[in-house]
Amino acid sequence: RMGGADKALLPLAGRTLLDQVLDRFAPQVAGLALSANGDPARLAGFGCTILADAAGERLGPMAGLAAGLNWLARQGGTHLATAPVDAPFIPCDLVARLADAVAGDPETIALAESGGRLHPTCGLWPVTLGPALSAALAVGKRRIGRWALAMGARTVTFAKTRPDQFMNLNTPADLAAAEAALAAS
Repeated sequence: RMGGADKALLPLAGRTLLDQVLDRFAPQVAGLALSANGDPARLAGFGCTILADAAGERLGPMAGLAAGLNWLARQGGTHLATAPVDAPFIPCDLVARLADAVAGDPETIALAESGGRLHPTCGLWPVTLGPALSAALAVGKRRIGRWALAMGARTVTFAKTRPDQFMNLNTPADLAAAEAALAAS
């Protein structure tokens, strides 16, 4: 949809999409890793651990989440916060609000929602769900939102804003709209 371009490296306001997302997301978490397939060297300059899907398969966000949960479990972490590289306006309080929603219930997933739309790649995931997620992938499940809701995920409602905090850039027109939104702000 982006003409075969690597979304992470697309320019937005003179910087890459990945730079834009990292600026908003990095202050919210203790550490960063990138779920990305292909040549990891292309992302080496961002200073993050690069995680590939198991066996190099391209199975979408669920496989990236599985790789992240497995990596964080080895690091001794308890929860993985996620955000997609193509959502440059994610809320600066995303992780805090997701964590507040599941405080006292550490085995529950928290997902962002706005304007009646679920944003399943913006979530907070208990590391203990790694084996269940891997099992779901093994039987062909690929819909991250559907799986999370079946696992009892809670949704956290965020206000609809301009520009949309969860604007997902999938086409050149989306990229142009994000560029215009940044120029107007």
